[in-house]
Amino acid sequence: MPVFPTERSVRTTPEGLLWEPSERWVRGVKGEVTVVDSRQPVLVWEPEVPVPCYAFPREDVRTDLLNPAADPPTGEHRGARIFYDLRSGPEQVANAAWTYPGADLAGHIAFEWFRRWGSGLDHWYEEEEEIFVHPRDPHKRVDALPSSRHVQVEIAGTVVADTHRPVLLFETGLPTRYYLPREDVRLDLFEPTDRRTGCPYKGTAEYWTWQGGGEVPRNILWSYAEPLPAVAAVKGLLAFYNEAVDLTVDGVRLERPVTLFSKTLRP
Repeated sequence: MPVFPTERSVRTTPEGLLWEPSERWVRGVKGEVTVVDSRQPVLVWEPEVPVPCYAFPREDVRTDLLNPAADPPTGEHRGARIFYDLRSGPEQVANAAWTYPGADLAGHIAFEWFRRWGSGLDHWYEEEEEIFVHPRDPHKRVDALPSSRHVQVEIAGTVVADTHRPVLLFETGLPTRYYLPREDVRLDLFEPTDRRTGCPYKGTAEYWTWQGGGEVPRNILWSYAEPLPAVAAVKGLLAFYNEAVDLTVDGVRLERPVTLFSKTLRP
């Protein structure tokens, strides 16, 4: 069967990596120096890592800024062959880049993304839009849909939210999140915290912690004050971790899902 240019073609390496060519123009900047400028990047998915990274043709990378890593890590980036330290001006970033083994990705260099693991370059751009945390997965979809479902939220037996005006956020690979108007949430039972997280699909979230006692995880409630345009419908609304509260939707109590966040939710 012929493969047309508009069809996606995810490929597998003998080492168990998935990769796919991208048509996006991607640039990575450290300080005022453009370290990566590529119109032929590839997306790489490592086993058991839920988000992709980019790898770039060597000729699109400022390899003069890279030196073999002085202290390469072990057990990171499935089968990584060579790690590099990045020096830009007076600053050096350890293990900022690496190469993958095998012929499929030979000649490509991958980079850590700032705010993903706390290292890497300062800014990344796809076309003219800055992208945070990690590259967006072209096979992932995020939809925020206003609804009239009846949603109730309980924590430790206390009803903390009750609304008929939720916005349901459907995100590939995650449970449906229910974003609720502030006036329908007992926000007086929560205390704001200094926690902030970033998402390349939604923006930067702020958090609140339950003040009612019991074995309830911290930062259980969040909101996007200025969400990205694709999910503008959730602006200023509040959402709870389904994994740690009791949700009832249209009279049906939902089971608490087990997700990649479950292990990080701690009292």
